Amino acid sequence: MYYRFGKAFYFFSVFGFVLFLLYFYSAMPESVKYQIESTTEYARDTFFFSMIVLFVLINFVVMLPPKLLETKTHKGLHRIFPVGDDYRDYMLAWFYSFGGVINLSLLVMVFYVHALNNQEAIQASEFNFFFYLIPVLLLIWVVALFVLLFNKFKQVRLDS
Repeated sequence: MYYRFGKAFYFFSVFGFVLFLLYFYSAMPESVKYQIESTTEYARDTFFFSMIVLFVLINFVVMLPPKLLETKTHKGLHRIFPVGDDYRDYMLAWFYSFGGVINLSLLVMVFYVHALNNQEAIQASEFNFFFYLIPVLLLIWVVALFVLLFNKFKQVRLDS
């Protein structure tokens, strides 16, 4: 049941990332800066396609294990997390929500580049909160993964 919430969060983050990337692509000037005081500028197409490639690669890597677990393709994962096990649901929820957090961090990166290039609309200094929030969220998710794995291994050891 929990993994459905994680899956919904993941798909909303995918939808939000694609929507905002397309919107900001149309709102960006032809040349894009990646730093505040930089004189180097790149084509906005380069930014757009590099973000698409980064998005697809990261989501492929993050979503491969839960898809292998859901489809029962990987026998080792299926043996450790069989259907009906509570930890299977928790792990699927963790993977999907982790993918959502990664997509949110990519979304913040797109927002930041947009703010750098459109200083009259959004100031780049308004993102200081998000620069601290994203690493904290990632740390929380990694700690949660270790807690889940520790509890699962403890359960396996007690069942043996």
